[in-house]
Amino acid sequence: MAGPLSGIKIIELAGIGPSPYACMLLADAGADILRLERPGMPGPPGAADWDLLNRSRRSVGVDLKNPDTVALVLELVGQADAVIEGFRPGVAERLGVGPDECLAVNPALVYGRMTGWGQDGPLADRAGHDINYIAISGALWPMGRAGDVPVPPLNLVGDFGGGGMMLAFGVSAALLSAKATGVGQVVDAAMTDGSASLMSMTYSFLNVGLWEEERGANMLDTGAHFYEVYETADGGYMAVGAIERKFYAELLAGLGLDPGSLPDQMDRSTWPAMKERFAAIFSTKTRAEWTAIFEDVDACTTPVLAPTEAPTHRHNQARSTFTEVEGALQPSPAPRFSATPSVISKPPSAAGADTDAALASWGIDEDRIAALRASGGLGG
Repeated sequence: MAGPLSGIKIIELAGIGPSPYACMLLADAGADILRLERPGMPGPPGAADWDLLNRSRRSVGVDLKNPDTVALVLELVGQADAVIEGFRPGVAERLGVGPDECLAVNPALVYGRMTGWGQDGPLADRAGHDINYIAISGALWPMGRAGDVPVPPLNLVGDFGGGGMMLAFGVSAALLSAKATGVGQVVDAAMTDGSASLMSMTYSFLNVGLWEEERGANMLDTGAHFYEVYETADGGYMAVGAIERKFYAELLAGLGLDPGSLPDQMDRSTWPAMKERFAAIFSTKTRAEWTAIFEDVDACTTPVLAPTEAPTHRHNQARSTFTEVEGALQPSPAPRFSATPSVISKPPSAAGADTDAALASWGIDEDRIAALRASGGLGG
């Protein structure tokens, strides 16, 4: 069964990180995406097709500095529903495939743009990475323990949550608008904007005086004993998120504590001492023993699994949260659609590996492909 975006055609001007992730989401959901990229990009030895972010779509090897190739791209744009690019501001324009050129060819086109700082503003032309974007958005500051420095949450908040997911959402929303109105538009997805948006609930707490600026002093930032990670006897960890009182009661029961002998759960002055008490108790049993105690009760307490362990967890296995494609273990498509399920249609391709077949499927004839290859406009 075709995914919900079956019939949608997208040109991806290949980038790294968040824009490929957005395209992976859209391609898993059924969009026909041509990934245009320079062939021969380096990767791990013997694994040119290693990057899972490039799955479910075909790779066309192009030289965007070749005018014949630019003419081809604009021709493809004429039959596309969207273009997605992740260059620095102004690069696509200098190559001749910016929004003005593409929308002139196809006025109903959605042109998705992924950057860290956005298309304008004082920092728009500056280099940066996830850590920098979430630093100025306010997202990095609260992440860390009391008395310690902020801890980067991998590159999940800027690159993928505030970047790739926001871009996929923006392009999908703009596609709905274009289908209804016949008018396309530019989607400016910036990781600073997206990661700031992810902080909306924190700003709600801040606005009503329920959030302390000091790290490790709040309910959700390891300040509370009932929202924390505790080490077990064997060096493993248990994650505790028993916020609601009924779940907290189950947590106390599992730990063998009498609620009547304890201070009120929400008395902040007792949180540090309660954390020490909880830590001492969790250190008396192994992760497996605590997992057995809590797995069938609503204590919001679960084992902390390494990425190599997560695919073997019984819940993940029951839902097929992870899958293996040609020997590569990876997360399955998400979210799930009841009538039009997403699928991983193909493993990642080496850059330019699908050039001829992919272009032919979009109506480019063999002679044109041969001429473009002879001019140096195509590779792979």
